[in-house]
Amino acid sequence: MSLEFLWYIPNQVQPGHRGDEVAADHNSLETLTRQARALEEHGWGGALIGTGWGRPDTFTVAAALAARTTTFRPLIAIRPGYWRPANFAAAAATLDRLTGGRVLVNIVSGKDDLSAYGDSEGDQAQRYARTKEFIQLTRKLWTEENVTYLGEHFGVTGSTLAQRPVVRDGRAHPRLYFGGASEAAERVAATEADVQLFWGEPLDDVAERIERLKRLAEKLGREHPPLEFGLRVTTLVRDTGEQAWADAEAKVAEMAGGRIARDPNRHIAVGQRRLLDLTTRGEVLDDNLYTAPGRVGGGGAGTTWLVGSAAEVARSLRRYQALGITHFVLSDTPYLPEIQRQGEQLLPLLRGEDETPHRAFHDKPDIVH
Repeated sequence: MSLEFLWYIPNQVQPGHRGDEVAADHNSLETLTRQARALEEHGWGGALIGTGWGRPDTFTVAAALAARTTTFRPLIAIRPGYWRPANFAAAAATLDRLTGGRVLVNIVSGKDDLSAYGDSEGDQAQRYARTKEFIQLTRKLWTEENVTYLGEHFGVTGSTLAQRPVVRDGRAHPRLYFGGASEAAERVAATEADVQLFWGEPLDDVAERIERLKRLAEKLGREHPPLEFGLRVTTLVRDTGEQAWADAEAKVAEMAGGRIARDPNRHIAVGQRRLLDLTTRGEVLDDNLYTAPGRVGGGGAGTTWLVGSAAEVARSLRRYQALGITHFVLSDTPYLPEIQRQGEQLLPLLRGEDETPHRAFHDKPDIVH
């Protein structure tokens, strides 16, 4: 199974996201295009573009960047409720056709300012039941004609898309990524998603979740190809391990001092609680999984960081790969320089293009508290 290496492009209203460079044009088309083109030039497959009310519209940003690039694949985060499935299926299929099959989709069911766009909040079971229907109907519209689907939350009658997504090499439609650590979320992932994304949890925790999802898929009678697995994590890479840890500690100190804003999406979902609870198990887990960022305000992919030289971080990521992870969504700030640094230093190691010897992890200095 081939490996996927993606980055992250922050479409934020406020500059300085997670310690990024503060610039007035941080979310201009020119700035975002520079990032997308840099990803193409430095070996990345594409980038996740996050979603949430109060951000620039994610689908619009993705379409604009796709139009200005040739191989860049946007992983477009979308929310059921913000979109209705038939409208989304048509929009995504159209963009997929226009770009020659470059669309990827990340389904998000977490908290948002629902009332601002006319949605309503249900309990967890209701949210994930709606998400399940959204994925099912979207997939049907992408692959079938004259679709009639009558669910509790969504329905269509005799619906056929004017254009279907690009089909090639076993690809029937854009890959559907999904996240979530609750029992309700895992049931949706096990039966409906193409890729389950994990945050930066320790290896044993990820291994346990992979095995549970595989068992759950078998128990629930999954009808699609086997579920694949991905990792969304911050990777702080420097020329040496010593420099990486020094920079990581300095950045955590800036976060603690309020010079880097707390993550605005720091919601206490089940997956986020799992990350925050890691601080009770130690400041460094699995050799170089740094948990301190979560203690001082990091959220989501910024809660835990893999820290080290390119060789050290690559070795850690290969350990996740050995567990069954085949999709990697990495990032660090400042975003644009790190696209280049990690594209040149980290990606070749992950792809086996350079087997430069590296020092053992025990050479890493002790963490300063």
